[in-house]
Amino acid sequence: MSPRHSAAEARRTRERIIERSVDLASIEGLEGLTIGRLALDLGISKSGLLGHFGTKEALQLAALGRAAAIFSQEVWRPAADATPGLPRLLAVCDAWISYLEREVFPGGCLFVSSTFEYDGRSGPVRVLLQRQFHAWEHRLTAEVRRAVAAGDLPPDTDAAQLVFELYGVMMSLNHTIQLHGAGRSPARAKAAVARLLTTTSGSGRPTSTPGSPS
Repeated sequence: MSPRHSAAEARRTRERIIERSVDLASIEGLEGLTIGRLALDLGISKSGLLGHFGTKEALQLAALGRAAAIFSQEVWRPAADATPGLPRLLAVCDAWISYLEREVFPGGCLFVSSTFEYDGRSGPVRVLLQRQFHAWEHRLTAEVRRAVAAGDLPPDTDAAQLVFELYGVMMSLNHTIQLHGAGRSPARAKAAVARLLTTTSGSGRPTSTPGSPS
């Protein structure tokens, strides 16, 4: 086998490992990413798998990196061309709900489950999770502020509070789908988003009003 073919095969094997790791981690947690389990699932040797990542922690970090790329593709990309501000926020939330409803990750949102796994720990995995969450919060907060500047949300809207509440809706939806199935939960999540993102008089944030995005 030529060096070029050997390198291409190594990349394909690495991709297979990461893809399986993301799926497995969403079901069994990042701690479920054991070298033995993955080697058995993929039909490769433990030493061959270790040759690609070296340590379990490196594999966990690679899985989170891939999960972030999938999340961006599923949630941000469909909304990226929407008008900045409130239209984009609504499009992002629609895509976010769809991503959870379609169970893009077989065990639900990997970031939600990983946060519960690592919220009391320290180390590189927790640091990466914090960085990923902060990046997403920053992106959402920026859109809230654009909506305020455009007059689509009240001038005294608390952007951080609004983003916090949107997170709460999505985490609740994830848990409900994983425990009970989708049912009416996606529709309830859309109604909650509509109330949060409805323009109202100054109360520090948008207040609850009936309705749901179309």
